Amino acid sequence: MEMGEAMLLKRLVEYSERLEPQPALYAEIAVRYIVELDSRGCPLSPKPVDTSDPATLRARDGQRRLMPQIQRSSGIKPILFADRAKYTLGITSGSPKREDVKHDEGVRRRHRAYLEMFGRCAEHTRLPQVHAVRRFLENAPLAKLELGEDFVPADRLTFRVDGVFPSDLKPVQRFWADEHDPANSDGKEVQKMQCLVCGETRPVLKRHQMKIKGVPGGQTSGTMIISANAEAFESYGLEASLIAPTCARCGERFTRAANDLLQKEANHFVIDRERGPVFIFWTREPCEFSFRDFLAAPQPEQVRALIESVRSGQNTAAFEANSFYAAALSASGGRVVIRDWIDNTVEQVRANLALWFERQSIIGPCGEPPRPFGITGLARSTVRDLRDLAPAISRALMRSALTGAPLPFDLIYETARRNRAEQGVTHPRAALTKLVMRSQRYRDTTEDTMVSLNAEEQSPAYRCGRLLAVLEQAQRLAIRPKATIVDRFYGAASSSPRLVYPNLLKLARAHLSKLERDNPGARAAIEARIEEITSGIPSFPATLTLEEQGLFSLGYYHQRAHDRAQAKEARAARQAMAEPGNA
Repeated sequence: MEMGEAMLLKRLVEYSERLEPQPALYAEIAVRYIVELDSRGCPLSPKPVDTSDPATLRARDGQRRLMPQIQRSSGIKPILFADRAKYTLGITSGSPKREDVKHDEGVRRRHRAYLEMFGRCAEHTRLPQVHAVRRFLENAPLAKLELGEDFVPADRLTFRVDGVFPSDLKPVQRFWADEHDPANSDGKEVQKMQCLVCGETRPVLKRHQMKIKGVPGGQTSGTMIISANAEAFESYGLEASLIAPTCARCGERFTRAANDLLQKEANHFVIDRERGPVFIFWTREPCEFSFRDFLAAPQPEQVRALIESVRSGQNTAAFEANSFYAAALSASGGRVVIRDWIDNTVEQVRANLALWFERQSIIGPCGEPPRPFGITGLARSTVRDLRDLAPAISRALMRSALTGAPLPFDLIYETARRNRAEQGVTHPRAALTKLVMRSQRYRDTTEDTMVSLNAEEQSPAYRCGRLLAVLEQAQRLAIRPKATIVDRFYGAASSSPRLVYPNLLKLARAHLSKLERDNPGARAAIEARIEEITSGIPSFPATLTLEEQGLFSLGYYHQRAHDRAQAKEARAARQAMAEPGNA
């Protein structure tokens, strides 16, 4: 296991100490059926209580309760007070009153194992509630129940004795923990090794007893963060979870911590819930700063306050004393794959976020004040459909936002490709392009000259982008076409300017001639702008590099936003002059 992965497990164990205490090897799971018994083990009602609520996603398979839980991928492993009907009652399908009930040998073995565990539990705990359930299960339980046609044997079933769930009783919880403690096992597979999390030499787990739920791309039953299911992942003769030995206590704690973070909205973030990755993040000490708000849906007021706070150094000491952790997780079958690990201070992460938003700052399509984009908005802008999004894009954006790392120029390829496909530049793609270039310290200057139109920018690529916007405006004013030159030539103009601009300039002369007749003021303004732009282009480049294509898109976007803003101001001025009293 890599050093970063080991640190992730240690930090998760530390986080688990902040969670509410719960019994060992217990987890919140859906339990659909409750069999009500009295102290003698007799049913209070022949029909089990059905706690499912189809109208509620959380209770669709039954009410969620803290119950015994353990990994069960193969073999026979009964789960006390929280198992399915084939273990608990010895049936697999159908109603016990019907002839098609299946009783195969595998089900019989599972039911016997369940009864044997109940016997051990009754002897160890000496609890009357456990003995009541045992008497019920050992005396033809199916004959005493009316399960009905709608009974689902695959759903979990438990018992309540005189209003008490035996699974809630301390002796039962201790028995369950002892039953699955590797130190109490007589099997040959148990080994004592140094736990890589706590550093103590203890019996270690060949297979972890609990799974992580909610990692995209993983099995619905859950995934394991430490696992080797093929020889390629094994080393030094160690297999399964022994490749990174952890004791049962640490294994349960980091699994529980990961599950808690994946369940809390404030501590995880994912764009594609089917493929991932999913990002989890937390701080060493509780912190009121909402990282998810800034990553998922940043608001302009929040971002401005963050930038001002970082610049003024407010609460710096408190934030510097607290640590921030984040991990990117995906899954392959039953295994969790750790794609990234970040360990920093809260103050440094806040500073990185502030810088991230400043780098992407760019005016709106009509000259509106810049608005911030979260990771989802930027990532979505690079694809037609979310299913086409490469996981590496969201990981790169997350790492850049939290660490200040430069974004790869490959992202400009993604934005340029989408610009060509859509024949235009959207606000989020312009922001992403600028973010990439600023993160790469374009021109190595601290002054940000890319928020809005920069008439002093001498790059031929940027000026070619500006020129395309001006030529498009001339065409729109002259003939109002259904498809503009941008709709037809953006791709070629943004990659091979020399091929298209001579013809576009010839076409523009025809448009300017028409404007001379219909709108001479607009014609003069556009012609002056064309001369100003082309004076800085000695010759049209034959091809544009990836970086230059980014500059081209910014030039086009800036010029178009500038022209729209000016047109809006002109309309507002005309309306103001037309109002009574202003004539």
